[in-house]
Amino acid sequence: MHTSRPVRSITTWLVLGSLLAMPTAHAARAWKAQERVRIEVVDRDTGSTAQPVSHRGDSWIAGMPGAPYAIRLTNTTGARVLVVLSVDGINAISGETAAPSQTGYVLAPWQTTEITGWRKSHDDVARFEFAALGDSYAARTGRPDNVGTIGIAVFGERAPPPPVAVSRAPYPAPPSPPAPVARERSASAASDSVAAESNASSMRAERQSIGTGHGAREWAPVSSTAFERATRMPVQVTTLRYDSVDALVARGVLPRHRAWAQAHRPEAFPGGFVPDP
Repeated sequence: MHTSRPVRSITTWLVLGSLLAMPTAHAARAWKAQERVRIEVVDRDTGSTAQPVSHRGDSWIAGMPGAPYAIRLTNTTGARVLVVLSVDGINAISGETAAPSQTGYVLAPWQTTEITGWRKSHDDVARFEFAALGDSYAARTGRPDNVGTIGIAVFGERAPPPPVAVSRAPYPAPPSPPAPVARERSASAASDSVAAESNASSMRAERQSIGTGHGAREWAPVSSTAFERATRMPVQVTTLRYDSVDALVARGVLPRHRAWAQAHRPEAFPGGFVPDP
């Protein structure tokens, strides 16, 4: 369990290792729950926050190749939460192909923190930066299918059990038998969902222009903590998609008339000699 450099001097804890099995992000979309963690992408050069644009059920942001960015996470609740962070389909802490059951960051009540890169150790990260598709960490490690996505799976923490009353019976009642069949069926359904989503993501990746590179190493100390998930299923799954401005225009996400582009600026010395009127 690791943490990243916190915002407002609040420690962010990292959980190293899964504690309860967890279904895929596809299956979790059916879980109707309030937003417990707010996710934002911050341009580290300018400090500006990307404004998502909705298009055909997805939320898109624009990225510029070479620009470093941070993922800002805000716990909007009064309890600790575990956030499993996926960038381009890869767990940002462990480097594994992402799954909700994996390691994540633990946020304290109301905490805001910024994750600035791929976790390399308890002390440093390789910074996130937008890069050409072929230079993305996912493509360089042979996993390009989910490039262009940033996602979180959020879990609440299990409350401590209430005190157990001591039975006065001479013999304790036999324990209830487990019900593994229902769990096996759930796992099978999740597996089918993974295959379907993988096929869909492969088709989407054909038009992807940029991904997230493995940038320079920088100091970002974290600590480890214990965290027991309250549920096998995440209470929130949120996904942001991203691409270059030109690619988003080509996809129809952004209009061709780019009002957001830099306007023409008058110049004091635009040419040579004074022409005839």
